[in-house]
Amino acid sequence: MATFTQKMTLSYILLTYFLSADIGLFVHVASFGINYGQVANNLPPPEKVLELLGTLKITKTRIYDTNPDILKAFANSNVEIIVTIENQILNQLNDPQQALQWVNTNIKPYLPDTKITGIQVGNEVFTEIDTTLIQYLVPAVINIHNALVQLGLESNIHVSTPSSLEVLEESYPPSAGSFRSEISGIMYQFLEFLSKTKSPFWINAYPYFAYKNNPNQISLDYVLFNHNQGMIDPNTNLHYDNMLYAMVDAVTFAIGKLGFNGIEVRVSETGWPSKGDSDEIGASLENAEIYNKNLLRRQMKNEGTPLNPRMRLESYLFALFNENLKNGPTSERNYGLFEHDESMTYNVGLSSFAKSSNPSTSISLTSSATRTKKIKTNTLSN
Repeated sequence: MATFTQKMTLSYILLTYFLSADIGLFVHVASFGINYGQVANNLPPPEKVLELLGTLKITKTRIYDTNPDILKAFANSNVEIIVTIENQILNQLNDPQQALQWVNTNIKPYLPDTKITGIQVGNEVFTEIDTTLIQYLVPAVINIHNALVQLGLESNIHVSTPSSLEVLEESYPPSAGSFRSEISGIMYQFLEFLSKTKSPFWINAYPYFAYKNNPNQISLDYVLFNHNQGMIDPNTNLHYDNMLYAMVDAVTFAIGKLGFNGIEVRVSETGWPSKGDSDEIGASLENAEIYNKNLLRRQMKNEGTPLNPRMRLESYLFALFNENLKNGPTSERNYGLFEHDESMTYNVGLSSFAKSSNPSTSISLTSSATRTKKIKTNTLSN
């Protein structure tokens, strides 16, 4: 039986072959990302992951902690990293001195060798089960930013937080997008911070969940980016041929209704499971391959959404690896493009995108441990 090392070596040989044949997996996509999740006990060490990213010509990654092993391993590389502050310590960061200490401990020692470009303060805090966390979010965001300013580090590191689509009260049609009334006060404060610091609004958007919850009313082709008639927003006459773009524009409209314009909306997580339980409709290898391959095609075109067609949509795919220790249904452990031994779960385009290769552009990668399971069943359906 082949050893783990032998399998990894074979994977690198195959990947090198494909890339040397000018049929690279991730090429010509400056805005594309993929989650490097770590909720597993069988993943290769960070040094090997860095080699894999280099083989794939990936230059951005996002992790959902400040894992020192990763930050050290990625030093003196060309890979940019966004790190995350865990939800459970947000209350501590209400104290400016604690925020300064956090930056001094978790960020400053790795600079400039490790290219840390962003700090995500918590994950899906606005819709966290522990509703007490939301009161700490904006003070923590401000204090972390002020700590960066105090240390002279703010120019290259943005501060934000990713939210689930459940922050929206209305999302269909996109022009009706609005935030839930119970969070609008704190959301306004957060948007005020983003506007002042020119930081992006990150959203975790999963058309898969919308389809799973309502397959009889939502077109599979619409959620998979396949050819379909799409939908026209009756208020704007904008045409949408896929759900992801409609979700993003619904968030942009919601931001506008609170009086803010010019805040860029980015997709921090999106993806499709290659396997699921019997009640997880749509979770399959075929659908996962189609969704991710079509998303990659859109990214390669540097597309924007119908509302902002000239602004390239930055999107981060979930995930790089299948993660065997994740809780929940089978789908949670099967979002990866790669298995733990770096063999491909499926091929999103090792040969499909060869002609679009451009050495001046590159890909990005991210990481997260949880995703939103609940999507309103009428959300942007076709």
